[in-house]
Formats: sequence, structure tokens, C-alpha cells
Amino acid sequence: MIFSGLTAQHTDAFIKKEFVKDGDTLKYNILYPEQMKSGKKYPLVLFLHGSGERGNDNQKQLTHGSKLFLNEEVRKNYPAIVLFPQCPPEEMWTHRIKKKSPAGVWVFEFPLGAEPTKPTALVNELVEQLLSSGKVDVSRVYIIGMSMGGIGTLEFLYQWPHKYAAANVICGGNDPNFVASYKDVPIWFFHGAKDDVVPPIYSKQVYEAHKKLNPKSKYTLYPEANHNSWDAAFAEPDFLKWLFDIKKQ
Repeated sequence: MIFSGLTAQHTDAFIKKEFVKDGDTLKYNILYPEQMKSGKKYPLVLFLHGSGERGNDNQKQLTHGSKLFLNEEVRKNYPAIVLFPQCPPEEMWTHRIKKKSPAGVWVFEFPLGAEPTKPTALVNELVEQLLSSGKVDVSRVYIIGMSMGGIGTLEFLYQWPHKYAAANVICGGNDPNFVASYKDVPIWFFHGAKDDVVPPIYSKQVYEAHKKLNPKSKYTLYPEANHNSWDAAFAEPDFLKWLFDIKKQ
């Protein structure tokens, strides 16, 4: 297993690493606080990218979202360990199925298999390794996902609901029948009203079911946005503040 460096100080950028288990390899980038102090525990943020950032280069997953965490003010105000794993080509974070209706609209199905997909299982193993390092505040573990990663975020919450304190889901969605499993996790949903890749109905249905169980959850719809609602979401003044203010009880 390749895993090291948690005690080192890194001030410049994400560091490319690999997590190996049972012959399977997960490529990931990780960012540490600028001045990581020995004995101090930090929040952990897991970021799940979309389908367009899949690959084997251990780089494309940084296309969206990474700049937010490299911002000088963000690094100062929200020191955290930030994890950007990369899903391999032709694989997904979930068992999601999609097809087009006769009207040409994408229709999604969200079967939850008995086992998570291999990339998802590897990410969870890596998160577990980080949690056991003694460097992570286990009451402040957060997950953010966009598009395929937004769908994935909701499955991560379904599979491991007690691990995460809060989540930001951007242009994602899932089956609203599963929200009771992660009712204790506040979620902020973001979606473009004109999204023709992941129709907003899929996040709105989850939000409406989840809100009944968790009043802290909220929904932001951008009237003119298509699938790219992540730029608007990242620009929200409270995007990270809302997340980091929540601690798991």
C-alpha cells in the first residue's frame, strides 16, 4: 500500500499519489494545510469529480474545484486535508443507468448494488486510512461532488452515512427513496434549471424528501444555468462556510 506524507508540510499545490490495495490502484491528488501542526487534527474534504474528468493521468480530476481550495483566503480560513481521487475511464462512482426517453430527455435509474463500484470502494478504503492516521477530525469529514460525482456523493452517504458531517451536491441526484439512510447529514444541493445532462428533477426530488427529515438541508437553483452549475456554486459566498460550520454530533 502506497500511503505516506501526512506529517509533511506542503505549501504549493496538490500532491499526486496512489493508493494500492489487493492489486487495485486508485490515483488521487491530496492537499494538506499550509502549516500542518503536529498533534492537531484537521477537517477532511472528499471531492468527487464528474464523468468528463475520468482517466488515468491523475490530473483531470483537478479541472473543477481544485482552484477553490488553493485560494489563499480559503487555505487560511479553512485549513483542511483535501482529497481528489480519480475514477478510471469507463467506470463510475455508482451503478447509475441512463437512457433517453422518446422525447429525447435523459432518464436515470439509480440501482444500488450489493457492493459499491470498485473505484468507490477504493476511495472509501483511502478515506478510512486517512481517518485512522490521527490527523483527521472525524467529526468534520465532508464530501462534495459534481455531476457523476454529485450522484456519487449521495451513494457515498447511503453506503457510509455515519462518516460524513455534511455534503455539497452539484448537478447530481439519486433515488429519493433512500434518503432515510442519510437523514442526519445536512446537504446543500445546487442545480441549473436548464440542465439537459442531469435534469434538475433528480436533485429536487432528493432534496424535497431529505428536507422533511433534515431541516438544515437546502436547495439552490440557477435559473439560467445548464449543466455547468458548478461555477456558480463555487462562487457562493457561503459554499465552504456552510460546510465547515457543521460538525457531526
